[in-house]
Order: sequence, then C-alpha cells, then structure tokens
Amino acid sequence: MKRTLGIPLAAVLLAGLFVSSSDAATPELKRWGAAVKAKFGGTTIVVSGIPHPSTEAFQAMTPEFTDLTGIKVEWDLIETGRIQSKQFLEHTAKTGRYDVYMFKGTSVVEYFAKGILLPLMPYVKGELTPKGYDYEDLLPAAREALGTAGGTVLGIPTASESFFIAYRKDLFGKYGKQAPDTTEQLLELARFFKEKEPGLSGIVMRAQTGRTLALAWSLLTHQFCGSMVDQKTWDVTLEKAETIRSLKYLLDLLKAGPTGIENYTWEEATSTFMAGKAAIWFEATALQPWLEDPKKSTIVGKIGYAPPPKGACGRYGAIAGWSMGIPIHAPQKDAAWAFLAYMTNRDMAPTYAAKGGVISRISSLDDPKYVAQNPDFVRALKASYEAAGNLTAKGEKWVPPTDVATRIHERVGAHAGLALVGKVSPEEAVKAAAKEVREILAKAAVKEQPAPKK
Repeated sequence: MKRTLGIPLAAVLLAGLFVSSSDAATPELKRWGAAVKAKFGGTTIVVSGIPHPSTEAFQAMTPEFTDLTGIKVEWDLIETGRIQSKQFLEHTAKTGRYDVYMFKGTSVVEYFAKGILLPLMPYVKGELTPKGYDYEDLLPAAREALGTAGGTVLGIPTASESFFIAYRKDLFGKYGKQAPDTTEQLLELARFFKEKEPGLSGIVMRAQTGRTLALAWSLLTHQFCGSMVDQKTWDVTLEKAETIRSLKYLLDLLKAGPTGIENYTWEEATSTFMAGKAAIWFEATALQPWLEDPKKSTIVGKIGYAPPPKGACGRYGAIAGWSMGIPIHAPQKDAAWAFLAYMTNRDMAPTYAAKGGVISRISSLDDPKYVAQNPDFVRALKASYEAAGNLTAKGEKWVPPTDVATRIHERVGAHAGLALVGKVSPEEAVKAAAKEVREILAKAAVKEQPAPKK
C-alpha cells in the first residue's frame, strides 16, 4: 500500500455533496479578485508542499484562482519526511525561493523558535482578506494546535485530523457487544476479541517503537490524569503514578493486538483492520475513507465509529495535520496571502472538500447533507474534535509546545518500546526516559506556557 499521509477524512462522503464548477467564486470573491488582480496580476508565487490530498485539491482550484486574481502558482512538492528540514535550510540560507510553506502543524513551535514564519493575523484582519473569510469558523482546536505559537498565528490549518475508534459492527453484533465508551470497556473488548475467531486481533493501532509509540501513548495519558511533561511548569512528569498507570494500560491494550505491533505505523494498522483481521481500530480520522473504500477494504458497510475512550479523568483527544503559512523571506508576501485567503476561505470550503480536501472548518462538519450520509461517523468525528478541544481547554497540546518535542518523543518512545517487548518494566522505562527528557528540556529554546481557553 502506498503511504499517503493525511488521507481526506471526508473526501468520500463530500465528493457527491458539493457541486464544484469552474466558476465557484461568490460575487464577493469576484469583487475581491478584481481588486487583487489590479495590484498583483502577472505575479508568480511558489508553494513548498508535499504530495497530499489537500495539495491536490488546492492544485485543482488553482486555475480559477489565477483567472480571478492574475496570480500564477508554481508548486514544488517534496517528500513528507524531508520538507521540514528543507524549509529550515531555505530559511537559514535566506534564499527567498518560496512564498508559501505547507508545514506539519504540530511542529509550529519549531518554526516559531527559528523565526521562519510571518505573523498572519494582520493579514486576516487586513484589506487583502475577502469579506466572509471567517477565521473563527476554522476548527478551534486546529487553530490553536496547528497554527499558533508564542501567542501568534503563524499558519492556517488546511488538513486537520483527530483520532477515534472504528469497530466491526458485524462482530460486535454477533457477540452481543456494544461500542466502547471508556478505557476499561476498550481494554475489555480488545481482550475479548483477541483470537475470538481465527487470526483475529482484538485491537490494532500505531505502536512502532520510537516517536510513533510515544504519540500513541500521549493519546491516553490524560485519561489517567498523567502527562509526560507539565506544559505549564515544564517539569518532567513521566514518573508520576498516573503516567505510569497510563503506560501500563497502553501495554495491556497492545497485548490484544497482532504479533509484531511494535513495528506498526498507521499504515500497517489500517491495512490490518481493512483486511478484517482486527475487531477494533484506534487511529486517525483522516484515514476513514480508506475503511469505506471497496477497492481497499474488505469490511465496507460493517464499520461503526466511536470517539476516543473516556478515562477516570475525562475524555481527551489529539489534533494533528497540516497548515500553510508565509516564510519571512518570501519575495511575494501579499500575493501569497491572497492565495491563502482564497484557498482557505469559508465560501470555497465546499469546492475544496469536493475536490478531496481535508476538512478544517466547522461549517463543513455541520452541513446537513454531509451528516445524513453517515451520521454514526459524523457523530464520532465531532466528538473526537470535542475531545481534542478538552485538552486545549486545559491549556495543553498533544505535542508539547517546545522546539525539542520531536526529540522528547523519540527518546520516550524508545524506552516505552523496550517495555512493550518485555525487556524492561514500565517503571524502569519511565525512569530512564525521564532522565533523558530532563536533559533535552534543559537545551530547549522555546517552552511555551499556553493559557487555558474559555
């Protein structure tokens, strides 16, 4: 299976709901476009992006944007694993090669620490933004987690995703089981279905040793009142009893998974579930269309959906995905914003979704026709975003807002991986990880202290 990060979480459902035409711009956008064309017609901007469904949607929308504004767009697509390092190098060298950066939203603090991106709120509130843009309609948790650092808006979320549960309705019905709502129920069901039928795993999810495992663990720490670091004081909290309890829970959960789960990324997890070899799947919402695609999945029409499980301390979730911003060395900053203002405009959201874009707006999720296509999925999707919002409301993020977050997760996941395969105890794993995380944090350039949102 070809790896394509960020498969559109609603592209399959939305493609038949929104009619895309070659003239999708509203009268207001046409008026705005004429004004932009008078200033920037003939300008060329260059976008640094990755091969991605949202990129394909924006590329499909580009001809009309160019007709409307006179701004030409060139795309330089780079492998997902290389784009961040390339953009950092471009910044250091001050090349001025690009006008728009597509960047991993969970890395926004690293971009902030290096001073790479231009603050966008002056543009959002300025004359170059068409009326009705509606910044507040962007998913709140995504705005905060994927586009904001240091109290500054640096990016516009363009491909948001959370995490939720998919389960085999046919198997659950056969054995008289209900969808899991709590961490206890999830573990009980995963254990119940393990080998209940030949070759069946109870659950499947990403758990590859290293950063991937740490991120998976972070999906569950707050349900147990735990955390890896206190994002207000930046004390290391890995050795807290609550955090250790969350790791033990995760390890127990993964025991109900397939052999070799310590090597599973989201790709292997999703392939296993689509092949009918697992009863439960705990993964990214953006992958949902694959589950319902008969060309990829053997379980189409047999899937139910539920939000991430609720623990003793509440229900929490994660926000991930991609954003777009303007590098400070961009030669055509204003034209770059005109591009972003058009592509991410509320009035263009239906066209974006119809062309396979990944939803990042509240209004798209609230569309009655969209909800009617798969109410179970939409309910779970909304609840998953609400769970992510619960974490934001605490003033915390799934990925700690520091420029050393990647290194923290790499080391925490390495030690947790040793516990997963039984080489060390959970207590030994967190003790060793805590020592390394303290050393890493001591070298951090940025350690934000986000305020709880009301």
